[in-house]
Amino acid sequence: MEPSTALRLQPAGAFRLHNNAPAPFDDRRVRMRMRMRIQHLAFPNLQSARLSIRPATRIHPLLVCSATKQSSAAETLQNHKDEAIILKKKSEDVLSHLDDRCIYLVGLMGSGKTTVGKIIGEVLGYAVFDSDKLAEQTAGMPSVAEIFHVHGEAFFRDIESQVLKDLSTMKRLVVATGGGAVVRPVNWRYMKEGISIWLDVPLEALARRIAAVGTASRPLLDQESGDPYTKAFAKLSALIEQRYDAYANADIRLSLEDMAAKKGHEDVTTLTPKNIAIEALDEIQRLIA
Repeated sequence: MEPSTALRLQPAGAFRLHNNAPAPFDDRRVRMRMRMRIQHLAFPNLQSARLSIRPATRIHPLLVCSATKQSSAAETLQNHKDEAIILKKKSEDVLSHLDDRCIYLVGLMGSGKTTVGKIIGEVLGYAVFDSDKLAEQTAGMPSVAEIFHVHGEAFFRDIESQVLKDLSTMKRLVVATGGGAVVRPVNWRYMKEGISIWLDVPLEALARRIAAVGTASRPLLDQESGDPYTKAFAKLSALIEQRYDAYANADIRLSLEDMAAKKGHEDVTTLTPKNIAIEALDEIQRLIA
């Protein structure tokens, strides 16, 4: 090709040779079109498209936000599906060794015993009971707080022990116990008929959880003064000091702080109830297999 010969991109999108034609490289769009055309010629198997230069499309921030939310929702849904599959598999592994034994969940108020207990009960095909609710029904009163107010704590503890005694004679139950059920040694005699699990939750997380829902339903907290978080944290600190050794009688201790750390998190609120239930089934299998 002579020095004066140049390539010019025609409207139809084909290259032709023109003598003495001015070089089209002064125009940025032409350069880009040429580059795209060269790529097409170099890789003929790639799907071809009409050569055109369109202005960059500006993506609206709300659209980005919406796409992000949709992606997050899809990821959350997939996580739920994964958790359900894991729970089913682990429950099958545990049932073959459990021999219909009951499972008792212990821990401070607000530690999630009832929520986690329902998940475990569902996957194992066990009935689920809340010992506080059964005590309320036995006393014929609407709440534990009302029982404390009218009859005092000792009266409630007597009913609680009777409830646990009755439950200990049964099979295939998950029992979410009250926070103070561990105090009386006789209650441990009843719970040792099955498998006991201590849900050990950091006090800061418990105090935030309790403060968020209020303390009116917590008879040991409702009489305290101060803002909800401060009085919850102060009372929980005193209770764990009094009850730590009693909780330690449990066959299994689930430290939510340790669980979160294994997942690379510092905040235990990143753990879902299903995460905790899966860990509980893991520990039960290690205990009885």
